[in-house]
Formats: sequence, C-alpha cells, structure tokens
Amino acid sequence: MDPLVTFLILGAAFMHATWNALVKVDDDRLMTMAVVIGTTGLLAPFLLLLGPSPALESWPYILASAILNNIYFLFLIEAYRVGDFSHAYPLARGSAPLMVSIGALFFGGEVLGMGEVFGIALVSGGIISLMWGGGLKLGWAPIVFPLLTGLMIATYTVVDGIGVRLSGSPFGYVGWLFIISPLPLCVIALVRRGFGAFSFLRSHWRRGVIGGFLNLGSYGIAIWALTFIAMANVSALRETSVVIAALIGSRVLGEAFGRKRIISAVTVFAGVLMINFSAA
Repeated sequence: MDPLVTFLILGAAFMHATWNALVKVDDDRLMTMAVVIGTTGLLAPFLLLLGPSPALESWPYILASAILNNIYFLFLIEAYRVGDFSHAYPLARGSAPLMVSIGALFFGGEVLGMGEVFGIALVSGGIISLMWGGGLKLGWAPIVFPLLTGLMIATYTVVDGIGVRLSGSPFGYVGWLFIISPLPLCVIALVRRGFGAFSFLRSHWRRGVIGGFLNLGSYGIAIWALTFIAMANVSALRETSVVIAALIGSRVLGEAFGRKRIISAVTVFAGVLMINFSAA
C-alpha cells in the first residue's frame, strides 16, 4: 500500500478520535453531535465544486448511507452516555473491521490475502483489548450499544465502498452524502431541545464547529480511500483512531491506560504493518 495513502488514513484516524472526544466531554452530546455534523453539512457543498455529480447508480447508496449514519450517531451518543470513552470507543471501532471484511466479501466480492486477514484480526483484537486496560464496565448497556455502533460502522462502510465506486466522483459522492446526512439528527435535536438549542449554539458553537471540520476531513479521506483500497483494509487502518482515543481518554479525560493498553497499542501497530506489507 502506498505510504502516503496510509499516512492520510492514519491522519483521518487522528481527526476522528479528536472529534469523538469533543462529543464525549460535552454535557449535551446530542446537541454537540448535531453541531458537528451540521457544520459538516454546511461545508459539504464546497466539495461539489471539485468534481462531477455522482452517477445515478450510486444514489441509492448515498441515501442508504445517510440513514445508516444517523442510526450510528444515535447509538454512539447512547454508548457514550452509558460508558467511558476509553471503553465504548474501542469496542465500537474495534468490532467494525472484522464485520467489514465479511460484508465486503459477500456484497463487494473482495477476497483478502491471509496476511491481510491476519493483520485485520490483529488490529481488531488489539483495539477491542484496549477496553480492558481500565477495568471493564459491568452491565449489558456498555457492551450492547458500542457493538450496535460497530455494526452500523461496518454496514455504512460497505455501502459507501460500493457506492463511491459506482459514483465515478468521490467528491460528488461525499458532498451529497454530507449534505443529506445531517438533516435527520439536526431535526431531532431541535425538536428535543426547542429554544434551548439556540442557547447551546451561542455558548458551545466553537467545539462543534471544530468537530465538524475534523469529521469532514476524517470521513472524506476514508471514502476517497475506499475507491481503490479494499474496504476491510481501510476500515482497519482508520480504526487505529482507537489508540489515539485511549491516549486522549487517559491524558485528557482522566481515564486509566496502563501496561495492558500499551501492549494493545503495540498489537494494533503490528497489525497495521502487516496490512500494509501484505497489500503492497
């Protein structure tokens, strides 16, 4: 795999971990999420200027991805409500690459080499094991909601992987997806918060706007990479954001890290190297 592409996807991972941390630390996660993706939606039309309109065949995938993204947002908000950032984020993101590899095989016809499969397994295993470093949250909710979030991540990744290849225009695909995706969640936030939504915007808009820029860069790079790289490989590389998230949880949010998580991070790094050498 081209080192520059790997670097860009890892950069997307850093951006993704950062905007998720911004959502986690806010008291009103629904409103923060709405501002983040609303900002992304306001920026998205500029992408339409960089490429042609997506092909008609890709529009069912754009609409399906928009729906799946909103379900993902709601599950993610709930996962952060019931669990620590450094527990919920690794379980959600770590479970996705293995699901993506299965979905890409059945729906996209992608067959991975043994080295890539083993590398993806290392990344996923290392990511999921990060949640054990500070003590596992007991109860069904801190497990179920992150896993449902991971299922949504895997599903929209496969949908986007197929859709963007049919579109003939990555910029057009991403642009229209980001224009459509924010609408349902923003409406939900306005209905639930009423006039309180405008008070929130006046006092908290900066954090949400920063998150919106980061979300645009993170997801945009990932979809661009899906046009020419195996879906499972893109997913595994992007989910290394969890290592960054664990560091944020430890250094910024005061959540435990410890020796076990260092071993997990090394395992993830080994998996990334294996994916890159195997896909070369």
